[in-house]
Amino acid sequence: MTAPVTTDFNIEEELRKLPAKPGVYLMHNDLGEVIYVGKAVKLKNRVRQYFQSRNGKSEKIVSMVSHIAWFEYIVTDSEMEALVLECNLIKEYRPRYNTMLTDDKGYPFIRVTVEEAFPRALFSHSMKKDKSRYFGPYTSGGAVRDTLTLLHKLFRIRTCNKVLPRDIGVGRPCLNYDMGLCSAPCAGKITQEEYAENVDRLIRFLNGDFDKVLSGIEQKMKEASEAMDFEEAIRYRELLASVKHIAEKQKITDTDVLEDRDIIAGAQEKNEAVMSVFFVRDGKLTGRDHFHMGNTENTEMPEILTDFVKQYYAGTPFIPKELYLQTEILEQESIEAYLTMKRGRKVSVFVPKRGEKARMVELARKNAEMVLAQDKDKIRREELRTRGAVHEIEELLGITDVHRMEAYDISNTSGFESVGSMVVFENGKAKKNDYRKFRIRTVTGPDDYASMEEVLGRRLRHALREAAENPEESFSRLPDLILMDGGKGQVHAAEKVLSSLGMSIPVCGMVKDDHHNTRGLLFHDEEVPIDRHSEGFHLITRIQDEAHRFAITYHRGLHTKNSIHSVLEEIPGVGEKRRKALMRHFMDMDELRAASAEDLAAIDGFNKRVAEEVWAFLHPDEG
Repeated sequence: MTAPVTTDFNIEEELRKLPAKPGVYLMHNDLGEVIYVGKAVKLKNRVRQYFQSRNGKSEKIVSMVSHIAWFEYIVTDSEMEALVLECNLIKEYRPRYNTMLTDDKGYPFIRVTVEEAFPRALFSHSMKKDKSRYFGPYTSGGAVRDTLTLLHKLFRIRTCNKVLPRDIGVGRPCLNYDMGLCSAPCAGKITQEEYAENVDRLIRFLNGDFDKVLSGIEQKMKEASEAMDFEEAIRYRELLASVKHIAEKQKITDTDVLEDRDIIAGAQEKNEAVMSVFFVRDGKLTGRDHFHMGNTENTEMPEILTDFVKQYYAGTPFIPKELYLQTEILEQESIEAYLTMKRGRKVSVFVPKRGEKARMVELARKNAEMVLAQDKDKIRREELRTRGAVHEIEELLGITDVHRMEAYDISNTSGFESVGSMVVFENGKAKKNDYRKFRIRTVTGPDDYASMEEVLGRRLRHALREAAENPEESFSRLPDLILMDGGKGQVHAAEKVLSSLGMSIPVCGMVKDDHHNTRGLLFHDEEVPIDRHSEGFHLITRIQDEAHRFAITYHRGLHTKNSIHSVLEEIPGVGEKRRKALMRHFMDMDELRAASAEDLAAIDGFNKRVAEEVWAFLHPDEG
């Protein structure tokens, strides 16, 4: 993989160096951002096409090429490897000029932890390569939760995190035991052999062996009815209905069944498309879902459908035997080979022209049109409150190209140690993975201006280091606009830091009125008039509220943890290790005091004697 220095990058010269081999190419703008990822059978031919005549190129491609400052590429051994790498890089970078699957949905599974002595049946967001057995994927989290609820009623499998058999007899059975949802192996209420039989029955049920369960419930319902225990009979009747409902939809991923297929069609309008997927399992339609594709303007449906198939199946563990599509896709042979490799068995792609299969594709297309029509107003409203709101702020301030906004706040309630928060909004949407918390290190007392200088200085110096050492790290990306929770003092503190680092980034203050409500923006020491009913004003309010909420939450968490820690230091026999164990288990002193001696004894590192001493210390009037 090449790693060019952007300032010296000569596109014409680098084009001549491209190899005639398969691989993936990444286009960068002058900020170093990846704006497009593509694959090629021959890198030399494909990449050079972008920089030749504009004739025949779409407006999107022409616009993308105008923003290319440099490119890099990765050579692969085959077109297949290039396709797999392309999918992974698109998901990682989410380039603005690629047609993108915007929903990023994942399909949940049921995980049975057969590697444990007393296995559990759990909700899992993905299928991992471990010793557990996975069942699914399900079309919704609700379907998994419904199934898990039924499994616990039928087989009384535990849900707790206790390590068994080590923790057998430690503490009392939980509420699930009293509700008949767990057989309480933690309290020795069932042997390991009996429990294993229940797990085997559960696995057979998930594999599709429903007959024994159904007949057993029917027998119990009949017996309850004959004994005139009608309440119990009704309970069994409801349980029977639940089992039948689940039985109709159940599917295990490694079952080799015929007639598993996905039917995919889409509808497009300007810069938005919706793809509708019908799931056919064992020859029956078991569900449907829809997905939004962004950046589709001036893009034809075959290309949109190609991008959807690649991105969707790159992130979905279950691959059906057949795909039925509304139109031909690009790169069909390589995509079929890729899907076959992922599935481990042959996968075929068809475009049916007549008959029942064509009718199902048309139904999927109409479903996509309906969803797009229903979502059109919602999409437009979302665009107005996000990118539209950012454009309003740009116009108010007389600046352009604002994509990333960072807002800062300081919290030092009641003189307790100060903390800072940084929240990030990209294109008008909160980017919570990039939020940061700062514990003030160099400032004593409640000095908000000095605290802000420390916080912003640490953040920007960190960015400069990362830009040199690890440019792909998210913290290395600088904001296009900095928002301070406050007026001139906070803005000047930020500008002082920027000046000391030789950086030029616009800084605004988010000022509040006498009632502590957002009033507007302070820019270049002047308050900018703003319509309080506008989307721009609403976005500023959301950002200011979020910065304040994030700072206060962090501050309270530290305050609570320090309060617990200071009290625990006074308890005889409780050292640092046990203090940390208690702080992990209890959020505040009220929760700690509410715990019984038995609850305390169940914590790692505690025994009965120490637990009783802690309890007695916390309850001096009851000892």
